[in-house]
Amino acid sequence: MGRGKIEIKRIENSSNRQVTYSKRRNGIMKKAKEITVMCDAKVSLIIFASSGKMHEYCSPSTTLIDILDQYQKTSGKKLWDAKHENLSNEIDRIKKENDNMQIELRHLKGEDITSLPYKELMAIEDALEHGLTCIRTKQMDVLDVTRKNTKFLEEDNKQLNFIVNQQQIAYDNAREQMDGGCQRAREYISRMPFAFRVQPIQPNLQERM
Repeated sequence: MGRGKIEIKRIENSSNRQVTYSKRRNGIMKKAKEITVMCDAKVSLIIFASSGKMHEYCSPSTTLIDILDQYQKTSGKKLWDAKHENLSNEIDRIKKENDNMQIELRHLKGEDITSLPYKELMAIEDALEHGLTCIRTKQMDVLDVTRKNTKFLEEDNKQLNFIVNQQQIAYDNAREQMDGGCQRAREYISRMPFAFRVQPIQPNLQERM
């Protein structure tokens, strides 16, 4: 017994509608994968549910951007608005500018210059000379700063050495004064009469008897 035909219209019951959506979505996804493998086709499929949830499939051999670009070229329909068009133009301009800078950099390195005309070679030479002059000027500035810093360090070192020498002299003078005071004390004691000198205490023999 074959399956009966159903009327294609909106399913009013939300539960039945969700079940039907899930089944048919899976079936479409399956068919997209099969035609990709069997027929070597490029397929991109995007489905949005009524809730806004997105489901998508894209052939492994391509991307959604490639599919859209190919569709735009084949159909002649513009998919991008003016904002995206300006952004695309800006990207192309930056890419072109980057390519030109890469070429100029290779020329400054002396690469790929065999086919350049004389005027362009002269312009490259002028640019190199200007750059060399700027580099030498910067080197002199750095050297001057280094010399100034070295001079400041030498002056600081001299001041520190002077302070250390002064402290050493003060220490030596104080040591000499202390040694001289001790020597005078010893001389004073040596000139004292014998009677005034401190005699060692002798034991009292009478107290022991």
